[in-house]
Amino acid sequence: MYPYFRQFADYLTNMKRMAKNSVTAYMRDLREFSAFLKERGVDAPSDATDVDVTAYLLKLKHESKTASTVNRKLASLRAFYKYMNISDFLSTNPTEQIKTPKIARKKIEYLTIEEVEKLLAQPANSVKGLRDSAILELLYATGVRVSELIEINVEDINLRMGFVTCNGEHGKARIIPLGRPARAALEVYIYEDRQKLLRDKSDEEKALFLNYYGERITRQALWKILRGYAAQAGIEKKITPQVLRNSFAVHMVQNGADLKSLQELLGHEDLAATQIYLTVSKNRIKDVYDNAHPRA
Repeated sequence: MYPYFRQFADYLTNMKRMAKNSVTAYMRDLREFSAFLKERGVDAPSDATDVDVTAYLLKLKHESKTASTVNRKLASLRAFYKYMNISDFLSTNPTEQIKTPKIARKKIEYLTIEEVEKLLAQPANSVKGLRDSAILELLYATGVRVSELIEINVEDINLRMGFVTCNGEHGKARIIPLGRPARAALEVYIYEDRQKLLRDKSDEEKALFLNYYGERITRQALWKILRGYAAQAGIEKKITPQVLRNSFAVHMVQNGADLKSLQELLGHEDLAATQIYLTVSKNRIKDVYDNAHPRA
């Protein structure tokens, strides 16, 4: 590995406060690009030109990579070369003139309020069920990312005031209110069932949500929990933590939330990322009009 790769990874982790998974993805993209350069006879990424970057993007396109995948890899390269510039490793940036491929806007997947209610009603009255109920309620009440949820510690929950402190993807903490059902589910879990999951371990474990080993729950476990309850509820849609996050955002917009407040709740850096939820609301209004107006 080139020395500046390690320094770039440290920069993303310590300066940009990126999540571990994001840093891993950036470095994987860089290694793939480096391998491509080797095939072209280019010794190192620091020797690459805009022609090399363009050739790499064309290769990805010929491999039938989606536009979003190409954009993600290009974003990794841009971040890397920007770091090389500000760190004085390079005076040029081969990605500077490269245009970002256009992406066809994907349809936002979300649940109706009725489907959410069915999902939230599934967990049983058991240690696992009460933990899972708290997880589902918190996901829908706050719209947090799955990576953020697994990092929440007990001390981040303020039941008396009704909020959770969430450390976002870019290291910016935000305070998100908790509704009454979420607060009730969390209170039962924290004061009764979490201690049972700790088993013989000491109270040094800070994680809010624990697995059967008394350790911080994993991303994979959360996905499995959601899929299980979706099937149990007879919901045929593919349900992921992102779908619950989308549901939170869509329902907030449909009930009158302003975009700026929603942006802060979701932890979006750019308001444009929040505006996509407006399209769902507009489409719903159009459907209502078409179905209700006699001269639609």
